[in-house]
Amino acid sequence: MNKRDTMLSLLDPSGAPQTIPAAFFLHFDPAYHRGQAAVDKHLEFFRTTGMDFVKIQFEHPMPRIDIKRPEDWSRVPVHGLDFYDAPLRVVEGLVKAVKKEALVLLTLYSPFMLAGQMGGPEMVVRHAQDKPEAFKKGIAAITEGMLGFVRECMRRGLDGFYSSTQGGEKGRFDHGAAFDECVRPYDLAIMKEINSGSPFNILHVCDYHLPYTDLAPFKDYPGHVVNTSLHLASGTVSAREVARMFNRPFMGGMERKGVIATGSAQEIKDAVRAALKDAPERFILGADCTVPPDTSWENLRIAIETAHEYRR
Repeated sequence: MNKRDTMLSLLDPSGAPQTIPAAFFLHFDPAYHRGQAAVDKHLEFFRTTGMDFVKIQFEHPMPRIDIKRPEDWSRVPVHGLDFYDAPLRVVEGLVKAVKKEALVLLTLYSPFMLAGQMGGPEMVVRHAQDKPEAFKKGIAAITEGMLGFVRECMRRGLDGFYSSTQGGEKGRFDHGAAFDECVRPYDLAIMKEINSGSPFNILHVCDYHLPYTDLAPFKDYPGHVVNTSLHLASGTVSAREVARMFNRPFMGGMERKGVIATGSAQEIKDAVRAALKDAPERFILGADCTVPPDTSWENLRIAIETAHEYRR
């Protein structure tokens, strides 16, 4: 099987790929965020590391808006496809270059995360808690624009999305109602759309800023695979436990700032083998989030090669 077939075989619950797939991601220098330079850098990273799918980094932040009062969220525009022209060109270039060989997925930040780029994370939390009806006018506009963008990505041949969610972490909100009213519905609007039209989507429960008490609120979030940290505020869970909870393949097992970023070749091999020994049958070796940008590509290649060579 080629890399594409290996990844798609993960979705067959009756078995698992003979070779354990693996992938890691990092942010490239801004010189490689747009155009052919971005396409070429993603391809270079894919070839050098030997990873099993192409994951496009989304390097197109939302423009900042001066949000001071909850009512200011009504000024958030619905961005059309012209706004998304740069990432769409990268999607199109990579689909053309490598889709026959491997799945091509795009990082997709949640409406809540993009609202934080627009108005600042502190303002988002405050207004979502204190004036949810006013805040929802902004996040609804963000969601509407994103829906147009993801539909166009799928029309241009993208295989799926690495869909990142935040907002449900411990300490993010003072009460759960803000998440249920101002985050979850907009997450689901996007995720249901991409799951209805894409063959392979990864749900990423992102703890980049804060840990989660538990993962149960996300069990019904769509996604063919789940990727998250195994370290919660309430303690550590196993990859097998997460796979059972979500009833789907799990991606992860390595800490983004751990041995994968700083260890020797032997330390990386040992850590990978330990992760694989405790992994569920349908599994992708990866990190719990994006690894630091200065991580050696050779470290990532060693980890991926070790996964490919491992036999259960």
